[in-house]
Amino acid sequence: MTLVVGNRSIGRDHPPVVIAEMSGNHNQSLERALEIVEAAAKAGAHALKIQTYTPDTMTLDLDEREFHISDPNSLWAGTSLYKLYGKAYTPWEWHKPIFDRARELGIIPFSTPFDDTAVDFLESLDVPCYKIASFENIHLPLIRKVAATGKPIIMSTGMATIAELDEAVTAAREAGCEELILLKCTSTYPAKPENTNILTIPHLHELFGCEVGLSDHTMGVGVSVAAVALGATVIEKHFTLSRADGGVDASFSLEPDELKALVVETERAWQALGSVVYGPTEKEKASLQFRRSLYVAVDMKAGDVFTEKNLRVVRPGLGLLPKYFETFLGRSVTMDVKKGTPVSWDLL
Repeated sequence: MTLVVGNRSIGRDHPPVVIAEMSGNHNQSLERALEIVEAAAKAGAHALKIQTYTPDTMTLDLDEREFHISDPNSLWAGTSLYKLYGKAYTPWEWHKPIFDRARELGIIPFSTPFDDTAVDFLESLDVPCYKIASFENIHLPLIRKVAATGKPIIMSTGMATIAELDEAVTAAREAGCEELILLKCTSTYPAKPENTNILTIPHLHELFGCEVGLSDHTMGVGVSVAAVALGATVIEKHFTLSRADGGVDASFSLEPDELKALVVETERAWQALGSVVYGPTEKEKASLQFRRSLYVAVDMKAGDVFTEKNLRVVRPGLGLLPKYFETFLGRSVTMDVKKGTPVSWDLL
């Protein structure tokens, strides 16, 4: 199965599509946001994703109880949800210049909407596809709203049970989505490899009959490369110019050199998949000569008997296979033979 998003084909027969997620790494600077787009394109990313919301479309303006981030292990501990979203959101008036710059550079711009108004706004910008975030995969009304656009949906699976995913996928398909990609996701920031469970990727593909990728919050590129080996056709990673610059997502985001390595190594992993093959490939056939085989190790006269001294298993591989070594021991040659002669049946 192959589907097309923007200028990219997505499927097992094509290199994995790498999405650079800007999120809040623009640090409230449009200039920096545009620099991130340029850096992502230069690193070889195929798509650039942002998020479309305002603090008021995400939560209530309260800094108490469950609206206050009190978990000491959270990257955002000590602030309120409202203030966090106010710091992280991408102003809507920035969307067009960000999308325009991405298109100029040949990469696909799109976004994650978080409410109906965001979908309507993104439709006015003619986005080629939509992302449903892990935290929204239970938001069936939003999923139906996005699906009704008829555009491809990329949906993260973080935290969702199989039953919840079935509801989300069913809602999307019944509302008009014909092209769906699920992204295996672990919704911790950063995520640890041992908590990522990428063996779920082929299982998702089997369960829902759609393309499956990885929204990767681990550090480095190793988990994403492994995911491609398991069939992932899309890889999404958070991206920043420099983690040292700070920002709401900077600590678990890739830098430009790392993003470039991700693009290169995931494509290599895809190229290496191939198919089930045994025996020498066309490229390997020239190397057969470097195998071991049977050779005459000393000059022999007609009638001389093969022994462990005058019959050797050596390189190159132009003689008979080593498995015939015992067959020749104790048998005599029918002609004079020079040292270095590859052993063949006509010597007996």
